[in-house]
Amino acid sequence: MPPSAPELVDFAALGLPQPLVRELARQGITTPFEIQRATMPDALAGRDVLGRGQTGSGKTLAFGLPLLARLANGERARPRHPRALVLVPTRELAMQVSDALFPLGRTIGVFLRTAVGGVPYDRQISSLRRGVEVLVATPGRLADLIERGVCRLDDIEVTVLDEADQMADMGFLPEVTELLAKTPADAQRLLFSATLDKDVDALVRRFMTDPVTHSTAPPTAAVETMDHHLLLIPPHDKFSVVASIAAREGRTMVFARTQLGVDRLVGQLAAVGVRAGGLHGGKTQRMRTRTLAEFREGRTNVLVATDVAARGIHVDGVSLVLHVDPPKDPKDYLHRAGRTARAGETGAVATLALPKQRRGTLAMLEKAGVAPAQTRVRAGDPALAELTGAREPSGVPVPDEPEPRRRTGRPDGDRRFADRHRRGEPGRTGDRRHSGRPTEGRSERRSGDRRFGGRPAAGTH
Repeated sequence: MPPSAPELVDFAALGLPQPLVRELARQGITTPFEIQRATMPDALAGRDVLGRGQTGSGKTLAFGLPLLARLANGERARPRHPRALVLVPTRELAMQVSDALFPLGRTIGVFLRTAVGGVPYDRQISSLRRGVEVLVATPGRLADLIERGVCRLDDIEVTVLDEADQMADMGFLPEVTELLAKTPADAQRLLFSATLDKDVDALVRRFMTDPVTHSTAPPTAAVETMDHHLLLIPPHDKFSVVASIAAREGRTMVFARTQLGVDRLVGQLAAVGVRAGGLHGGKTQRMRTRTLAEFREGRTNVLVATDVAARGIHVDGVSLVLHVDPPKDPKDYLHRAGRTARAGETGAVATLALPKQRRGTLAMLEKAGVAPAQTRVRAGDPALAELTGAREPSGVPVPDEPEPRRRTGRPDGDRRFADRHRRGEPGRTGDRRHSGRPTEGRSERRSGDRRFGGRPAAGTH
């Protein structure tokens, strides 16, 4: 089938500077996604833009390319005064934004750094003191840096809110509001979100000027590229069903409701021969980074995560999402489901439900716009293998791999937090008090990254 007319549009036709077009081509990126074609002309023209698109739809380049193009005038950032700000809800999303935009910015002399928690302040402070054009930040760490007097938002020309609905869900709106109020009133603002509900609308009405809205995906799960299954199981078969699905071929994301549930399931799977990584807000940043890298690179085929920890994780090739614990909120279902069937790929979403959970789960799915195929299955049922690729685990326990030891002497309470974590006590990874927030949310606010320091030497990253 020949491509439709919109697919013939390339990045040069959208008005991008040639160095960016060439770098995109070098990376094998030549055809803009739908949300990029829709939003980039207005963003490049300096308009405030509201973009709605499902995860994996190309939102990072939709805001990142116009942002870089605007800063590509050779003007250097003043010390402590970044020229553009990208606010994200989690450290993992900050990593991915940085991975996507850093090499593009470097080709035009626009340098990007992250300001996220769970790591020492000193290198982030050093970068800001030398001057950095684009700052990708989580709200909590950025607020801390501003309080310390090492970052000011007076020179911000473009502000991006990425995954705005998730920031609202995680309770970040008060901080986001304070941070936006510190940016110039005439700065361009780009807001990207899977949904544009009433919480996000409050930010739009206060901070955006005559925004143009581009909506490329309805706030429901993709039915054309996803198969949705509700697997009705007897209580005593639950782990056996989970283990057989986790032992399947292909990349699988498994969702549990709590941090304890994630850790318990990872251990239980290891005991029956399924190697899985666990991701939640109670993990140290070094462990989170390693776990995500192993999953992305295919060294681990199963990632077990909580909702908050998985927000912003964009890993290609996830062929199945498994809800061990059915989500209660349709937005959580849509977010979880969005880990598969990304960027035109296909995938499946399976939700396990005990008999007492069936009615509530179906009501939630209806609100999410999903009509799943319902199947009653037991451990070893051929239908389970047919629907999910389930197979019998090897039964050979996976050797335990302890978390790498952290270096001592780190500033800003990192060592104290690590000690609390080992004892199983709650703690915070920054130096500001936050009361009344869920533990998972507190952990996520201090997000970490692996890129720090000032401008790289020539030829380095």
